[in-house]
Amino acid sequence: MSESKAKNRWLIAACAVGIHISIGSVYAWSNFTNPLIEKFGWSSSQVQFTFSLAILFLGLSAAFLGWFVEKYGPRVAGITAAIFFVIGVFGSGFAVQLGSLWMLYAFYGVLGGIGLGVGYIAPVSTLVKWFPDRRGLATGMAIMGFGFAAAISSPVMDYLIGATSIAVTFYILGASYFILMILSSLYLSKPPEGWKPKGYEGNTGESNKKDLAYMKAKESLKTKRFYYLWTMLFINVTCGIAVISAAKPLAVESVGMSTGAAATLVGVMGIFNGAGRIGWASASDYIGRSTTYLIFFVLQIGLFLLLPWTTITALFVISLAVIYTCYGGGFSTLPAFIGDVFGTRELGAIHGYLLTAWAAAGLVGPIFAAWMKDTTGSYENSLIFFAGLFILALVVSILTKADIRKKKKENRENNRAIS
Repeated sequence: MSESKAKNRWLIAACAVGIHISIGSVYAWSNFTNPLIEKFGWSSSQVQFTFSLAILFLGLSAAFLGWFVEKYGPRVAGITAAIFFVIGVFGSGFAVQLGSLWMLYAFYGVLGGIGLGVGYIAPVSTLVKWFPDRRGLATGMAIMGFGFAAAISSPVMDYLIGATSIAVTFYILGASYFILMILSSLYLSKPPEGWKPKGYEGNTGESNKKDLAYMKAKESLKTKRFYYLWTMLFINVTCGIAVISAAKPLAVESVGMSTGAAATLVGVMGIFNGAGRIGWASASDYIGRSTTYLIFFVLQIGLFLLLPWTTITALFVISLAVIYTCYGGGFSTLPAFIGDVFGTRELGAIHGYLLTAWAAAGLVGPIFAAWMKDTTGSYENSLIFFAGLFILALVVSILTKADIRKKKKENRENNRAIS
């Protein structure tokens, strides 16, 4: 089918960004921390657990509902994500009005988290199929929205809490997210059979001869490549999210920034998180996915070893900015990587399985960094340990690259035998 008879794939991409900007607001949860503590006297850890629970259920729902995305398609999946996420946000308003921490956990953490997981994978797996020629760019655009969402929603949340109340803020946000997510979901769809972008000469659809394999999700679990990818994502997220969670005290301890300057730095770093998502993913279209991950780990081994000894503010800021881009880039490059090594047949389901690494890392990284702080009196000691983890990740990335080369060679030999 010609491009003119299909939907506009750039509008599909815009709709994917719309969904991710909505659900990515979870990264601005910290705006509610102090207001909730002041209103109810809850501890910081009690309030922050809401965020951890949401990320946990993001990973779990992505893993267990990936089949739902594949079976019912992106439109139904997007609408389902909107319903769960918005019920979670609206319900949080009721929880605040009733002063119930457990209701907050149930609505925002569990129901909202389920909406996060389904909403995260549905548009991404669709974009990979619409952009066979630029998989990295396509997934980078969507996941960039998730990264930039905090920068967009954070000032809005702060204003609404001050101008209205915490509960009313949840209601207004819920209504806004519902409208944006539903409108975005209604336009989402898979490309028609036989469709290809104008000027693209390669194969499209679910079976692409350039891909290493054409697998179902359960088949991917039997390959070494799946566990290589899981390990690389887990380490990249564990180390990255640990630094993100401790960025403010690190800036104060390491280079003597004021708390105000450190807080501003953390906000600015969010821009690098978002920019890294589209920048690295787009670059991976040219340098290859495995090479991109290899670069992530080489850079971060050096930076994590450098940070504990850095006393120069500019060097600290530059190092932190690069780490943030690698953190975001790890997420955005992954879906295109999955398409390359497993095909797009059940990409959403495979993506969901791999996102369990995010759920695990979201718990392990910050907890370990906090434990190191309590045990040694400094966050800096944990950075050396994380540098060691990146060495392990580098080894795994080299093994992945070798495995891909081996599989490509086998595919060439099989094709010659058939011809």
